[in-house]
Amino acid sequence: MAEKIIEFKNVTFSYGKQPAVDKATFSIEKGDFVGMIGPNGSGKTTVVKLMLGLLTPDSGSIRVFGKEISGFHDWQRVGYVPQKATNFDQNFPASVFEVASMGMASKAGLMKQLSKADHGAVEKALEVAGISGLRNSRIGDLSGGQQQRVFIARALVSEPDLLILDEPTVGVDQKAQHEFYLLLGELNRKRGMTLVLISHDVGVVAKNAGKIACVNAGVTMHDASSGIDSALLCAYGNDMGRVPHHHD
Repeated sequence: MAEKIIEFKNVTFSYGKQPAVDKATFSIEKGDFVGMIGPNGSGKTTVVKLMLGLLTPDSGSIRVFGKEISGFHDWQRVGYVPQKATNFDQNFPASVFEVASMGMASKAGLMKQLSKADHGAVEKALEVAGISGLRNSRIGDLSGGQQQRVFIARALVSEPDLLILDEPTVGVDQKAQHEFYLLLGELNRKRGMTLVLISHDVGVVAKNAGKIACVNAGVTMHDASSGIDSALLCAYGNDMGRVPHHHD
């Protein structure tokens, strides 16, 4: 049986009186590539924040790498690329290497000088993200796709076992999106990294993810290989229409 990386049992969380997540029970196993879909306001980002310990459930339990989340402290095993990561001051005077090295904070501490090993970890993350040649470039001078790779590298420097991405390609052109998903596929297949991807693009999720998590207050897991119709019905209900389009 595969190791459970994330496990929710009857998790409920509310903003005020309205439950954003209602009795969610599901698990994510080692090596999974999970695409998370659902309508706006369905609770996708809330589920991710619960996974990361940024929110505390009103009821139910969450386990991360087999430990109750309240007692889990090995957060360097978890990489996170938040929604709109590239939405920052384009005049911010930092190089690609400097931004990526910020991901060492969980290991080295915010004020500790990076060691030779830390520098090596940052260089490796830049290489994995395919941006070694941009290490000295100012991040504000890069394209949206290149910037997104920098934030992927920042998440990779601690060599996480789990990488969570919240709408990572918003505002990124189609060519850069294609290259970005090739990178994610390599991280999942060749490096065995467990991935959780929130995306509004159902077609991209169906093409790249192995499992689909339908979020609409509750969370239901579907096998992507069996098609997306049942997953769409689960997430969006039966009052929806689909317009076919293609991703080359």
